[in-house]
Amino acid sequence: MKYRIAIAQVDSAVGDLKKNIKHHLEYVRKAIVQRADVIVFPELSMTGYSVKDLNWDLALRAERQTVFSEFLKLSKHITIIAGGVEEGENFGIYNSAFLFEDGQVHSAHRKRYLPTYGMFEENRYFSPGTDIRAFPSRFGKLGILICEDLWHLPLPYILAQDGAGVIISLTASPTRLSGSGEELSTAAVNHEQHRAYARLLSSYLVFANRVGVEDGVNFWGGSQIVGPSGDTIVTAALFKEDMIIGEIDPQELRRARRFSRHFLDDAPEFTIQQLKNALKRSTK
Repeated sequence: MKYRIAIAQVDSAVGDLKKNIKHHLEYVRKAIVQRADVIVFPELSMTGYSVKDLNWDLALRAERQTVFSEFLKLSKHITIIAGGVEEGENFGIYNSAFLFEDGQVHSAHRKRYLPTYGMFEENRYFSPGTDIRAFPSRFGKLGILICEDLWHLPLPYILAQDGAGVIISLTASPTRLSGSGEELSTAAVNHEQHRAYARLLSSYLVFANRVGVEDGVNFWGGSQIVGPSGDTIVTAALFKEDMIIGEIDPQELRRARRFSRHFLDDAPEFTIQQLKNALKRSTK
């Protein structure tokens, strides 16, 4: 079944849950009008990225509650994936992706890799996720990651092996200025990575990055959807809010995997055994 997926490349206000959710709803309604079936927002889109010690106050449970009421209503018409701070069953605080569908809310992914280099200090405020698996939705299995997770090769690989034909990354990528060319190097590196993952995993790659400025840090946008043969379907603007929509077609997945069989011919059991062997050798 073909379906249309929208990316809402938004700016978020730090700590203002009510304002951010209202802004989300504007884009959700716009996406419904434009006949999108799924809409994806960036990392920590409901709270802002630099929440720091606000994390306890902003943490939400993945359960029906007043703050989610409009999301739950609209999720009967469109699947919504948004970033937020989650309180787990063990009272740990997680950087999470919430998925709203058919009037229900789910914890779809908890960020595994929490960066603590450069400007990042996530490990001070969040617990790492402990599981990685494709999430079942009415559109099939979706692979959902959050920002730094996409830079760890095993995670998208595991999701693809778990049946996800679409890998979705909720991201808050800051602008890094380097080089002398006119092209934004951060965008070039990320977009190259997306094409490589899509081609190697014969999967769609959906990258939802935010925009705006927080604590002097600028976020560059450039969200995009890449097809399973590594072709860029649509890319959002740089440095400003935008919404893009692309089509997900299972026939394209079938075609990509049949005409270039590297993913189908992969041998996960061999990989697992060789990793075990490598780990044994590294401890000697």
